[in-house]
Amino acid sequence: MNIKIINKSKHSLPKYQTPCAAGMDLYADLEEPVTLKPLQRKLISTGLSIELPEGFEAQIRPRSGLALKNGITVLNAPGTVDADYRGEIGVILINLSDTEFTVKDGDRIAQMVIARHECATWEETSVLEESQRGTGGFGSTSIH
Repeated sequence: MNIKIINKSKHSLPKYQTPCAAGMDLYADLEEPVTLKPLQRKLISTGLSIELPEGFEAQIRPRSGLALKNGITVLNAPGTVDADYRGEIGVILINLSDTEFTVKDGDRIAQMVIARHECATWEETSVLEESQRGTGGFGSTSIH
């Protein structure tokens, strides 16, 4: 699939790091480093704008290494870039650790997954079909 992209950053386009990777790395596009204090969140620029085909979205997800090693994650994970959005992709990072973390220009800050989606229409009803789970909610299938 080809996707139109405008790259106003000085960094390479998003790319898959391995042949079977689902997500492409996104890079911070910063004039100066940004420090996140514990529990602080900030919008980090990427310098990228995309034009997705109708029926697709770009999901912005955390990078597992940043989350595990530094407690840095994407606050609204997964963030969604809709097919009709043409503005710059920004990544909302939050520092869930107890120490400051500095994001530098060119750091890999998130990953982007291109995914197909459906648009739903509602069919109002007064009865839903029975299922094995039924109305069992949180924890209803046990903790194991």
